[in-house]
Amino acid sequence: MNIINEMHLKFISKSTNEGFARSVVSTFILELDPTINEIADIKTAVSEAVTNSIVHGYKRESGMIYIDAKITQNKKVIIKIRDKGVGIENVEKAMEPLFTTSQQEERAGLGFTVMQSFMDNVKVKSAPNKGTTVTLEKQIISVR
Repeated sequence: MNIINEMHLKFISKSTNEGFARSVVSTFILELDPTINEIADIKTAVSEAVTNSIVHGYKRESGMIYIDAKITQNKKVIIKIRDKGVGIENVEKAMEPLFTTSQQEERAGLGFTVMQSFMDNVKVKSAPNKGTTVTLEKQIISVR
């Protein structure tokens, strides 16, 4: 896999930074000339992953979120969103639709399901008290 571009981003786990992260990643992939739908898909998946880090990883406490994004020669985008929060005890269970550890009613437990619906591949690696890494992959197939 030949990497033609990459970027690294680090920011505090504040909910106001979710939009910032989404915008930075979507701007980074513009060199691939993606469609509006491809951009929207990636923005939505990044938003969900960052929100999970803020709400579940750090439980709205302060911590750092890291994003590493790569573009490959064959127009694949690979985005890793990582936190050093509480981690996930059972990743398989956490990825089930409607599962949530949040006690807040506004949390529907659909974050991973949303990511999977908009990306070609979603991988989650986590360990209790070590944090979580979500890897999002999408092949840009725009033919303009």
